[in-house]
Amino acid sequence: MSPVRRSRLPMFSVIAPVYNERESLPEFHRRVRAVMEHLKEPWELIIVDDGSSDGTTEAVERLASRDHHIRPVIFSRNFGHQIAATAGLDYSRGRAAIIIDADLQDPPEVLPELIARWREGYEVVFAVRTERAGESWFKKTTASIFYRLIYRITDVRIPLDTGDFRLLDRRVVDTLRGMRERHRFLRGMAAWVGFRQVGVPYKRAARYAGETKYPLRKMVRLALNAITSFSHFPLQIATYLGFLCAGISALAILVVIGLRLSGNQAFFGQATTLIAVLFLGGIQLISLGLLGEYLGRVYDEVKGRPLYVLRSSPDDSLPATSPRRSPQKR
Repeated sequence: MSPVRRSRLPMFSVIAPVYNERESLPEFHRRVRAVMEHLKEPWELIIVDDGSSDGTTEAVERLASRDHHIRPVIFSRNFGHQIAATAGLDYSRGRAAIIIDADLQDPPEVLPELIARWREGYEVVFAVRTERAGESWFKKTTASIFYRLIYRITDVRIPLDTGDFRLLDRRVVDTLRGMRERHRFLRGMAAWVGFRQVGVPYKRAARYAGETKYPLRKMVRLALNAITSFSHFPLQIATYLGFLCAGISALAILVVIGLRLSGNQAFFGQATTLIAVLFLGGIQLISLGLLGEYLGRVYDEVKGRPLYVLRSSPDDSLPATSPRRSPQKR
């Protein structure tokens, strides 16, 4: 690569996955631009439109026509937040990439703090939520339980109370670009790759406009992806339940023998048999469901489909589908 070409590459790539964020987008762009221009370093803003249907796509294209820093990546349909963030990493060119949501719950004003820790030598700088404004008690409680559960049952130490708002060094980005699993949990993947990591505390703000794009259904799916991607504990539950049922059965046999010898009629009749059959049937169905969850993920990986399909991209030299392997360094 020639020195002239190298000088044009950005120092920082800010990645913003968006889905139906037309109202927040102009203010998000204004605040990101104000922060990044103050740093006086080359930068780019990669906005990944995840199949929006409210006019966000047109808003992204208008912003890109007015600001050369913006590189729009437009999906052909909705593929999900984690896939959109992955596409941003695929198209990033900076020495460091920063993933941030465009709803302004993650304040762009925190970016200089992340960058400052990166300049100190850290390769993963994650933002730690000390406060969560504008969120219900239910969401705060379930999020706290989830982070602590995943911390306990996985071998990977995923930092507590962190989201995808983080800075990744180019070496980390290139490593993640080589990890093409479909059911993605980026904050867990970033913890798995290692490197020097540090947290930066911040106060999470309320949404600037619109409503959350992560309802309960999507939160449950994200939690399942996190657990099944980084833990075998659900599979081990079937073994534990099997031993539990075997132990209960052994004790029940002794109890029934004792009652029969004493002439007690408490365990005669079909009701007891029906309850035992339903109990064991429930255990078996739960175990089959856990096996099916993992088997379904294996099936998705074997099909070998791309992670996403693009309607348009900022670089016509790249294919309109996600690469199966890590793209070559530019």
